Amino acid sequence: MGTLLLDPIAFSIGSLSVHWYGLILGTAAIVGLLLAIQEGKRFGIPSDFFMDLLLLGVPSAIIGARIYYVAFTWDDYKNNLWDVFKIWNGGIAIYGALIGAIICAFFYFRHKGYNFWRIVDICAPSLIIGQAIGRWGNFVNQEAYGGPVDESFLRNTLHLPDFIVNQMNVQGTFHHPTFLYESLWNIAGLIILLVLRRQKFMRAGELFLSYFIWYSIGRFFIEALRTDSLGFQGPEWLASLVNALWSPMTAMGFELGYLDPAYGNIRISQVLSIAIIIVAIILIVVRRVTGASNERYMDPIVSSKTPADGGSDNVSELERKKDHRNESSSIGSGTDQKKE
Repeated sequence: MGTLLLDPIAFSIGSLSVHWYGLILGTAAIVGLLLAIQEGKRFGIPSDFFMDLLLLGVPSAIIGARIYYVAFTWDDYKNNLWDVFKIWNGGIAIYGALIGAIICAFFYFRHKGYNFWRIVDICAPSLIIGQAIGRWGNFVNQEAYGGPVDESFLRNTLHLPDFIVNQMNVQGTFHHPTFLYESLWNIAGLIILLVLRRQKFMRAGELFLSYFIWYSIGRFFIEALRTDSLGFQGPEWLASLVNALWSPMTAMGFELGYLDPAYGNIRISQVLSIAIIIVAIILIVVRRVTGASNERYMDPIVSSKTPADGGSDNVSELERKKDHRNESSSIGSGTDQKKE
């Protein structure tokens, strides 16, 4: 255990303790929800749609995050399966959370009759701001930090305030505030996404894929600084490739964080980040070449479901108005002919 200077418990109600970590994650979810609702209004998507998505997506994300973590640390759980369910003891992974949330979203969007790529584009800024805020939960819990650094690096080089520097003192040793690095990276990513989504060249799905590219680039470099990475035993050529790609960080004076040899020689999140970047770029190119992304981000979004099926009634309402105008025109024409 580290030397916690901040109390992880915000307040207690009787025997129930409310942790800052939960409050911070709750705040992240609400901010992300409000951002999606605001953008959804531009396309006529009701706020209830995103509220239901959040209610379904959060549990799915937690389940996915836990399954991902347990799958890569199975030796720690195989002899005591009950511990698999003890998420309050820690052990979740952000990539697993994204996988769980995306699977849930796919079926939810399909049920509502919306195109998957159009809605995830709207949700992309919500995801990245949620991650930016959520990382501060790691700060309060004094976890997910990087390798050792001098106190002067934090105070004089990074010019961090005392409350961050002091919290990075774990059992007498100062560490990289990797939570802060990732939070700031995500905030920069949010700004980029907000600018990109107003550009006419953006096609359906490309904002969502841009989110994954941006986040994965940052995660690749930041992950190697951490001391709690999940890993696996891979071929030496792959380990050498990962280290070579990370070498610019070494040139800037950063050092690799500790990786438990029991986990392996390659950090899972780094390899996954590389794979996601490659796949996202390929998808953007292929979807453009094949015409799968003919729709642009700014184009109207409609549901294939009728109001009776629980879908959007925007198209039906427009059709009713159009029919009414046509009927009026026909009646008017008929009246004029009779007068003649």
